[in-house]
Amino acid sequence: MSNNNTRGTGLLESFLSQQRAKLADSKIPNKHRKGRILDIGCGSNPYFLIQTSFEEKYGIDYSLKENSKYKGIHLIKDGLESKLPFPDNNFDTVTMLAVFEHIEPTELPTLMSEVRRVLKKDGIFILTTPCVWTDGLLRLLAKLNVVSKEEIEEHKGAYSHKDLRRYLNKGGFKDNNIELGYFELWMNNYAKATKK
Repeated sequence: MSNNNTRGTGLLESFLSQQRAKLADSKIPNKHRKGRILDIGCGSNPYFLIQTSFEEKYGIDYSLKENSKYKGIHLIKDGLESKLPFPDNNFDTVTMLAVFEHIEPTELPTLMSEVRRVLKKDGIFILTTPCVWTDGLLRLLAKLNVVSKEEIEEHKGAYSHKDLRRYLNKGGFKDNNIELGYFELWMNNYAKATKK
């Protein structure tokens, strides 16, 4: 396992990943923690899963060397090209922290449908992604080695709240079950969607 919370060497990378984890953890109700969580794009060091409290923890990422178990976490190597390799109604919580922007926009509706499929009824999905207006700033900060150049160069899109709502709707989440907000000085979006 890597010691870094994310790929790359940006000066603020560990701090920023900790802030994302803290935000996501604060949005999870205690009743969900008795069940299963899936973190999509958990990375080679599943920082969020290590520090959060759940009965069963699963992480999925293409960068993993193989399927394995680490600190009680089931890690699955998968590139998310098609279906998530889990049965319907399997997870109480699904998270995707700083991953949304790395996925081709044309693949997002299918992935949102898959997230909804693997969630149990009343399960929650939490995602974080940079705000659309920060794209140029992030590219500058990457050149200055403040944030990870590797991560920023792989961004496939930048999203507003309206965009996030649209993709969640395409995945089957209803407007009245979607909460949107900002964190990290309005530089990042979060969305919390509930499967009803």
